[in-house]
Amino acid sequence: MRQTTRRLLAAGTAILLATQAAAFDTKATAAHVIDVTTGTVLLAKNADEAVPPASMSKLMTLYITFEAIRDGRLSLDERLPVSEHAMSYTGSTMFLNTKDRVRVEDLLRGIIVLSGNDACAVLAEALSPDGTEAGFARLMTQRAQQLGMTNSTFKNASGWPADGHVMSMRDLTLLALHIIQDFPDFYPMFAEKTFEFDGRAPSNVNNRNPLLSLNIGADGLKTGHTQEAGYGLVGSAKNGQRRIIFAITGLGSTGERAEQSEAIVNWAFRQFAEQTIVKKDQPVTQAELWLGAQDHVDLVSEKDITLLLPTMTAGGVKAEVVYTGPIQAPVSKGQKLAELIIQPDGLPETRVPLVAAGDVAAGGFMDRMLTVSQVLMKRFSDTPEATGDAGAS
Repeated sequence: MRQTTRRLLAAGTAILLATQAAAFDTKATAAHVIDVTTGTVLLAKNADEAVPPASMSKLMTLYITFEAIRDGRLSLDERLPVSEHAMSYTGSTMFLNTKDRVRVEDLLRGIIVLSGNDACAVLAEALSPDGTEAGFARLMTQRAQQLGMTNSTFKNASGWPADGHVMSMRDLTLLALHIIQDFPDFYPMFAEKTFEFDGRAPSNVNNRNPLLSLNIGADGLKTGHTQEAGYGLVGSAKNGQRRIIFAITGLGSTGERAEQSEAIVNWAFRQFAEQTIVKKDQPVTQAELWLGAQDHVDLVSEKDITLLLPTMTAGGVKAEVVYTGPIQAPVSKGQKLAELIIQPDGLPETRVPLVAAGDVAAGGFMDRMLTVSQVLMKRFSDTPEATGDAGAS
C-alpha cells in the first residue's frame, strides 16, 4: 500500500477558476481580518502579537456584563452606585459622580457609544469577585483564556494604560465574534450613533466608530486610542449574507483609522466572493481498488463545498486528492476513502473528506486471479532483465 496523490486541474474536475486577490497592505502595525460566513482569514499582520488595546479591551467588560444579564445575576434596570474610584477616571467618561445610581442599560450604552471609563469601573466593581476593579480584571483574563483568547491579559476594565494590559488582534476578532453570535439581542447597541446621558456631557454624545455613517454595512464595534497604542478599531460589517470582522491598531490619527477601516471593508467585500467549487455527489476523481469487482471507484463529497475565493478568474485553484491505495475491496457507499486538499493562493487550505460514490464488492475467484497475474506480469516487466537495463558501467 502507498499514499497516492492526485493533483487536480480546473479543466478535469468540478473546481472553479480563480486567482489570488490583490494583497491588502494596511498601514496598521497589527491587523486581523476574517470572513465570518466561511471562517476564512483574509489578512493576518502581527495578528498574535500582544499589544496595548486601549479602549478596544472594553469589549471584554461588555461580554462579561452580557453574560451576567443573561444568567440573571444583573438586570438592565438595576441601578448601580458610583464609587470614588470610578468617578476618578478621566479621558472618555460619562461624567458620573458618587451621588449617581446608574441603570445598567445606561452604563452599557455609556461604554459602547461614549467609551466611558467610569462606566466600566462601575460595572467591574459590581461584578468583581472581591468588589474591586483589579479583581474584575483578573476575572476578565480568566474568562478570555476560556474563550480561546491566549494573548490577552487585563489589568483594568477600560483599557486605561497599564503595564501588562495587552491583547492581540486575533483575540479581538474572536471576542467580537463571540459578542455577535452569543448576544444578538445586545449587538444592535453597537450600531447606535449617539447617546445623550442625562444631558450632562454634551461634548461626548457621539459614537467614535467612523464607519457607522458610511452606509457600507458597518454595525460595530469599538474604537480605541492611547498614546502608546495609537488609534485602533474593532469593526464589523455585513453585505448580503456575508459578514466580516476586523481588528487594527497602531495608526497615527483618527483620519488614518477611518481611511484604513473603510478600505479593509471595501477590499474584503469586493475582492472575494463565495463560490461552490465541488457539488454534492459529483465525482471529483477515482480511487484505485485492489481485488474488487471493478478496478476503480468514484470519489465524491457528501455536501456542496463552498469557499471564499478571489473574484478574478485566470488560473486554476490548486487542489489534490490524497489516499492510501490501492484500496482493498469491498467498499461501501459513503465510506470515507480520501481527502481533498484545496489550496487557494494567499488563503488557508481547506480539507474535505471524500467518500465512495457506490458499493463495490470483492471480486470473484477469476477477478482475483486476473488481478494477481497482472501485478506479477507488471513486476516482471519492470525488472532490469526485462527492460534490457544492465546497470551502470
